[in-house]
Amino acid sequence: MSILINQNTCVMTQGITGKTGQFHTHTCREYANGKFCFVAGVNPRKPGEDVEGIPVFATVKEAKQQTGATVSVIYVPSPFAAAAIDEAVEAELDLVICITEGIPVRDMIRTRYKMQDKKTRLVGPNCPGIITPDEIKIGIMPGYIHKKGRIGVVSRSGTLTYEAVAQLMAFGLGQSTCIGIGGDPVNGLKHLDVLKLFNDDDETDAVLMVGEIGGSDEEDCALWVKDHMRKPVVGFIAGVTAPPGKRMGHAGAIISGGKGTAQEKLEVLESCGIQVTRNPAEMGKLLKSVL
Repeated sequence: MSILINQNTCVMTQGITGKTGQFHTHTCREYANGKFCFVAGVNPRKPGEDVEGIPVFATVKEAKQQTGATVSVIYVPSPFAAAAIDEAVEAELDLVICITEGIPVRDMIRTRYKMQDKKTRLVGPNCPGIITPDEIKIGIMPGYIHKKGRIGVVSRSGTLTYEAVAQLMAFGLGQSTCIGIGGDPVNGLKHLDVLKLFNDDDETDAVLMVGEIGGSDEEDCALWVKDHMRKPVVGFIAGVTAPPGKRMGHAGAIISGGKGTAQEKLEVLESCGIQVTRNPAEMGKLLKSVL
C-alpha cells in the first residue's frame, strides 16, 4: 500500500509539449512502471499530436475520458498554471500535482476558493512532486536515490526532501512514499493532511517531517500528532530567525510579528512529543534512533 499514487495510477501531463514537460515526463516514464502509468498529455493548441507515443488532447476532460487518467502533473508556465489546476479540478481528477513555481498569489487564492467542496486533492504548486519508490514517480525528484521501504517523508523543501532521503538510505531505510508539498503561501495538501494519510497507511512505520520558517502549518500538524498519531514522527525546521516581516526561502516562508520562526516551531514540535534535530545533517540518524 502507498498513499496517493502507486504502480496502477494513470497520469496525464498538462504542458507535455513544452521543454520541461517533455523532459520530466520522459524521466518519469523511465522510472519503474512509468511507461505504463503516463498515458496522456494536454495542450489545447496541439491536440492530435503525440510525445514519445503519448497522445496529446485538447482538454483534461477529454484526456480523462479517452485514457482513464485520474492524476495530472502540471508543467504549464506560471501565468497559466492556476487555470490548468482549475481545469483538472472541474474534470474531477483525484489528484493534481503542480510543479510550476512563481504562480501569482492572487491566481492561487481564486483557485483554492474554486476547489472548496471538490473531490480533487492538490499537491503544490512549487513542489518536486510525489514518489512511491520502485513503483512510480510523478515530478522532478531524482528517482535513483529512493528505495522502497517503510518510512514516510513529507517536506516543504524539495532540496531537503532529497537530503532526507539520502540520509535515510545511508542507514538502509527505504521509503513508503515521499511528498514534497511545496512552500508557496497558497497551496494544496499541508503537513497535517499528509500525516493523516501516513497514519492510516499499514506500510508506513514512521515519518520524517521537514518544515520551514513562516506560517503555522507545522505547529497545527504537531498538535494533531500529539493526540492522534500512532507512529513516531521526527522533524526538522529549515531556516533561521529573521527580523519581523522579512521573507526568506520559499514564498511561504514569511515571519511576521515574531511568529513562524524556526525556534518557535521547534519548541511546539518538541512540546507535542515530536523528536527534532537542529542539524539538517542528522535527520536520518534521528529517525533511525526512534525505530
